[in-house]
Amino acid sequence: MNEINPFEGNTRRRRRQGIAWRFVFQASTIVGIIVLTALLYNVINESFGLAALELEIDPASLAVDGVALEELSQEQLAQIFQANVSAGLYRRYATEKPFTERTREEVYDLVQERVIRPQLVKTWTLFETLFERDAIEAELAEKYPGARLQFFSWLNPEFVQRPQSSDPLRAGVRTAILGSLWVIAITVIFAFPIATGAAIYLEEYAPETRLTRLIQTNINSLAGVPSIIYGILGLAIFVRFMQPITSGAVFGLVDDPTTANGRTIIAAGLTLGLLIMPIIIINAQEAIKAVPNSLRNASYGLGATQWETIWSHVLPNSIAGILTGTILAVSRAVGETAPLVVIGASTFITFDPDGPFSKFTTLPIQIFQWTSRPQAEFRNIAAAAIIALLLLLLALNAAAVLLRNRYSHRY
Repeated sequence: MNEINPFEGNTRRRRRQGIAWRFVFQASTIVGIIVLTALLYNVINESFGLAALELEIDPASLAVDGVALEELSQEQLAQIFQANVSAGLYRRYATEKPFTERTREEVYDLVQERVIRPQLVKTWTLFETLFERDAIEAELAEKYPGARLQFFSWLNPEFVQRPQSSDPLRAGVRTAILGSLWVIAITVIFAFPIATGAAIYLEEYAPETRLTRLIQTNINSLAGVPSIIYGILGLAIFVRFMQPITSGAVFGLVDDPTTANGRTIIAAGLTLGLLIMPIIIINAQEAIKAVPNSLRNASYGLGATQWETIWSHVLPNSIAGILTGTILAVSRAVGETAPLVVIGASTFITFDPDGPFSKFTTLPIQIFQWTSRPQAEFRNIAAAAIIALLLLLLALNAAAVLLRNRYSHRY
């Protein structure tokens, strides 16, 4: 009778374990792909589809000498507007801005809003549009006989260019995009140099003492603190304590100091800077640790000082890792909502930010506000805003990756 070789039995067992773990890893990857696919499907499904529109006046009836409304000049559109609204409403708009100073697009939008007055009565998803068209048309004929069916791509150039509005047909994300860019710019300018400097000190200069270990433990702990805690911290420090600075009153940028408050872009940027600072520090420390000590010793052997070694050898070889950690941290900051809600970001704002002391909103705040509305059509524009947020995030990450690769290849 042949005896089983212990070595062969151990090898078979290890191979079975390897196959089992390989299956687990493959299953994890498949689950992740399914979840991401479901997310993208849901967002895209809500961003496109048919909608039933009811019009106060048929645009075809406003044609002039056979010329369609879309092709009329600014003067003709102004005459149509004056002829179809009350005298008081016309005077109000003329007082706000004379029609002779308005562009054709502005007057056309006024005609759409106040004369034609389209109203959404029902929307359908992209899946329903593609596979249930007959049922949609039957429902339209039965419940909304005066409405017309129109395919909507809620994500379009006009959606990106328009400001916020209470009407989903005219709502856009321009103000929110500009607010997000302002906030992230201040976040990076504030957090990156401080966090990188702290990482360099802790790795290259700080002695191994109990105080250093305590600081390192606190940094690791702060990286896992819920973001809303940072919002409370930002509310106490940047909004209330530093109100004269963050409101711009100390610089003479506020007409009435009694109405000034610190709920501005700079307060939001500083708050998010505190949020991502521990993450950048930890990633920068790991990147600096990865630089071989032999490189430092070679630099010292040639007579370089510690700072010259750090500047000429350590940082160039760790910059790729530092920038990678910064990209990950900024990606988190772009999608944050809780801290900004705490410090008082506006949920409805129609004017663009013009500086760090402006009131603001951001894309995540805008999405949150739209998804909380009861009307179904606001979920459509919220889905379109999510796609805009993803595209903005990809653009920022792509720019950061290009910058990282450029510096990596330079050294």
